[in-house]
Amino acid sequence: MIPMLRRRSTLPSLVDEFFGDDIIRRFFDDTESVTVPSVNIKEGKDDYTIEVAAPGFDKKDFKVEMNNNVLEISSEKEVKDESKDEKVMRREFRYSSFKRSFVLPDTADTDKIKASYKDGILNIVIPKKEEAKEKPVRQIAIS
Repeated sequence: MIPMLRRRSTLPSLVDEFFGDDIIRRFFDDTESVTVPSVNIKEGKDDYTIEVAAPGFDKKDFKVEMNNNVLEISSEKEVKDESKDEKVMRREFRYSSFKRSFVLPDTADTDKIKASYKDGILNIVIPKKEEAKEKPVRQIAIS
């Protein structure tokens, strides 16, 4: 079955053609203020990696904390006011705050977590405990 997209009504689409996409949503929809970055979670042989897509931030904007086996990633960034001489006709990008939490498995070595930020991606590497790492295949002699 092919999914179908439906518009709520034809009036907003007519208004959109004349005034732009956000004229109606500006009054009724508050999704513009909610920003949650996307993440990738990978499991390697020796560690877990969490990648957070957060372009436009600096590494000082992030706070990464461990709280009872829960990894919390948060950021608060102030939105700068534009010059009083400029009239903003449309604002589609702005940064605010977010918080993501991840329950770590018991196999994670939470004392050795490392984080880095480069090219808009926050990388958090969580090593596995020694007993959780994959062991090489071993031949067992039959007696």
